[in-house]
Amino acid sequence: MKENTLIDLSREFAVDIVKLCTAIQNKNRGNVLINQLLRCGTSIGANIHEGNYASSKADFINKFQIALKECYETEYWLGLFKEVGYISAEEHNSFYSKTSKLRKILATSIKTAKENLDKSKIKTTLNN
Repeated sequence: MKENTLIDLSREFAVDIVKLCTAIQNKNRGNVLINQLLRCGTSIGANIHEGNYASSKADFINKFQIALKECYETEYWLGLFKEVGYISAEEHNSFYSKTSKLRKILATSIKTAKENLDKSKIKTTLNN
């Protein structure tokens, strides 16, 4: 899958998160919790975008690992929001499906980048 697709998916997800948080906030519910979801849900795309402009393979891997961690945190907050009744089970499942897709792509990208980094280290070592 192309990196642009990952950027597009993460941007769409961030837009959906902003809209969800705005809707919940308009119901005067859990401002502190909304901020938590808003921060981690939008951070996924920001870290992916930053990773694509990384200064090194290691920096790329680091940014994508942060994005992956933010996916997990987002899933936590979405689960909590479902349990306290801020979102429906249907909304939760829809968002969980999106984070799951992002997680899978990120995990694959990280694995590939690590393998490529290891190969380049081996080549450097052999050439020296």
